[in-house]
Amino acid sequence: MSTQPMSQQEMEELIAKYDKESAFRKVTGPMKWITFVMLVLFSVYQLASSTFLILPPQIHRPIHLAFGLGLVYLLFPARAKGATNKVGIVNIILSILAILTSLYWVYDYEGLVLRTGNYTTLDLVIGGIIILLVLEAARRVVGLPIAIIAAAFLLYTYYGPYMPGFLEHRGVDVARIIGHSYYTLEGILGTPLAVSSTFIFLYILFGAFLDKTGVGEYFNDLSLVIAGRRIGGPAKVAVFSSALQGTISGSSVANVVTSGAFTIPMMKRLGYRSEFAAAVEASSSTGGQIMPPIMGAAAFLMAEFINVPYLEIAKSAALPAILFFAGVWIMTHFEAKRLGLRGLTEEEMPNRKEVLKKLYLLLPIFIIIGVLTAGLSAEMSAIVGIISTIIVGAFRKETRMGLRDIIEALATGAKQALGVVAATACAGIIVGTVTLTGIGLKLANGLLDLAGGSVFLTLFFTMIASLILGMGTPTTANYIITSTIAAPALVLLGVPAIAAHMFTFYFGIVADITPPVALAAFSAAGIANSDPIKTGVESTRLSIAAFMAPYIFVYSPQLLLINTTWYESIWIMLTSTLGMIGVGAGLIGYWMAKMNPIERLAAIAGGVLCVIPGLTTDLIGFALLGLAYGYSYYKGRNKQLQASS
Repeated sequence: MSTQPMSQQEMEELIAKYDKESAFRKVTGPMKWITFVMLVLFSVYQLASSTFLILPPQIHRPIHLAFGLGLVYLLFPARAKGATNKVGIVNIILSILAILTSLYWVYDYEGLVLRTGNYTTLDLVIGGIIILLVLEAARRVVGLPIAIIAAAFLLYTYYGPYMPGFLEHRGVDVARIIGHSYYTLEGILGTPLAVSSTFIFLYILFGAFLDKTGVGEYFNDLSLVIAGRRIGGPAKVAVFSSALQGTISGSSVANVVTSGAFTIPMMKRLGYRSEFAAAVEASSSTGGQIMPPIMGAAAFLMAEFINVPYLEIAKSAALPAILFFAGVWIMTHFEAKRLGLRGLTEEEMPNRKEVLKKLYLLLPIFIIIGVLTAGLSAEMSAIVGIISTIIVGAFRKETRMGLRDIIEALATGAKQALGVVAATACAGIIVGTVTLTGIGLKLANGLLDLAGGSVFLTLFFTMIASLILGMGTPTTANYIITSTIAAPALVLLGVPAIAAHMFTFYFGIVADITPPVALAAFSAAGIANSDPIKTGVESTRLSIAAFMAPYIFVYSPQLLLINTTWYESIWIMLTSTLGMIGVGAGLIGYWMAKMNPIERLAAIAGGVLCVIPGLTTDLIGFALLGLAYGYSYYKGRNKQLQASS
C-alpha cells in the first residue's frame, strides 16, 4: 500500500473506516434494486421540487425527510462492526415506519395546520416516533455524539426547573416538546433541513455528475501538468489536486482517499517522509471544504442563518482559502528544498497536450461562478451546473454521459446526501430546543461571563468547543451546534456576523486534522503507513493558516473583504501571501539555507504581522522578513561559494 496506488476496494474500505457517512451497506438481491430506484427517485424529486414542482415547506421537507430516513435504515447498519450486506426485517420495518411517519404531514397537511398547538394523541405518537427515528438515523450515519447532544437538549427542555444557575427555566411538557420539534418549522423541519432539501442536495448532485465525467481523475492529471516538474512536485500536485477536488467532494476523508491514493505513494517514492506526505494530503483535502466557489455543506447553512446570499459567503471565504493553500504549498516547497527533492521526470508526467485538450471539463465550475455572480440563486445555479456538466461531457466520447451514466449519477448523488439529511434533521432538534428554551442566549452569556468579556478568550473557548465537537461530528452538524451556541456570543461582543460564523465554520473543519481524533489525517496515515498521531501533528503544522486566519479576520474583517476597496483587497492579498512565505519558512526551518531559532522566530513573527491587515503591522512585518531573508540568503550564498571553491 505504501508504494503502489490503492485498489478501488481498498479506497472504499478506508473511506468507510474513517467517514461514517460513507459506510454504506452493499445491498444485494432484490433490495439492491429497491434502494437503487429509491435513490434515483429521491434525486428526481429534488430536481422537480427545485424547478416546476412548487410545494409548501410543510410538505416538501417531510418528503425530503421520508426519502432520507427510509434510505438510511436500508443502507446503514445499526452497528458497523460485524455488519452484513443483508438488510434484515427490522431495518425494513424501521424504513417503512420512517417513511410513513414522515409523510404524515403530507397525509393531514390541512388538519395539522388548523390544530397547531392543539395536537391529537395520534399526532403526538407519530411525532414522538419520528424524533426517535431521527436520533437513531443520526447515530448510524453521523455518529453517537450528535445523537447524545440532541437527546441532552431534549432532556434539558423538559427538566428546566431542575437546572442549576443561569441554565434554569420553567420547563416544557412532553406534548409541547413533540409539537415544537416536528409540527413547526423550527425543529426537525427547520432551517437546517430546509437547506439540505434545496442547496446542499443539488450541489452534492452536481458533484456526482462532475465525477461521472471523470473530472476527479482529470484534476490529478491537470495538477501534474501544472506542478509536477517543480521542486517537490508530487506534494504540490497533492495541494493543487485537493483544492480542485474540494469543488466536488463535501468530505475531507473522501477527498483524502480519492486523491491521496494517487499522490501519497508518489510523494514517498521521491523522498518525502511518510508522515509529511500523508499530512500534505490530509491538510489539502480538508482545505477543499473552505475553497470557493463550492464549499462544504455548512457554507450554505451559514448563508441561510445570517441571511446573506451564498455568493457573499464565497467571496468572504476566498482570501483565507487562498492563504490556506498558499501556506501548505509554501511549506511543501521549503521542505523539498531542505531535503533536496526533485520534481517529476518527463516520463513520469502525463501527456501535456492530451491533458490540455480536456480543459473543457472545468467549464461547469466556471459556469456556476458566472451564474452566481450574475445574481441567479444558488439553487438554480446548481441545476445550471448539472445541465452544463452533461452538455460539456458530450464534447468527447470518453466523457460523454449516456442514459445509464445519468441514472447512476442520480443514485450516487442521493446516496452521498443521506449523511447531510440525517445530520440536519438531528441538528434541527437542537435548534428547536434552543428557540423553545432560550438556551442559546443563556449559553452565549455564560460563555461571555466565563471569558470575562474578553474577545480573545471567547474566541479561544469557541475554538476548543469546535475542535472537540469535530472529533465526533461532521462539519455540518458541528457548525450548526457551535453557530447556535458560540457565534451569538461573538456577535454580542461586536464581531460582524459573517466573521463570527466563519470562525466556527473554520474550526469545525480543521477538527478533521487536529489530534487526538483527526479523521482526515488518520485516513491519510492509512494510505502512507505512517503514525496517525504524528501525521495529525504534521497536518496541524502545515495548516497553520487555517488556525491563524479565523483570529485575524475577527479582529480585522478586511481579510474577509468586508468594507474594503478593490485596491485594499489586492494589497491585503499581496502582504498576506508574503506573510505566509515567512511563516512557512520559519516553521520548516529553511529559506535560502537552514535557519537558526532566531531567524525562524523573526520569519514567523514577520509573517504573522504581514497577514494582519494594517499599515503599521505590514511595515514591521516587512522589516522582520527582510532581516530573516537577508541573513538566510547570505548564508546560502556563502555555502554555494564554499562548494564551488
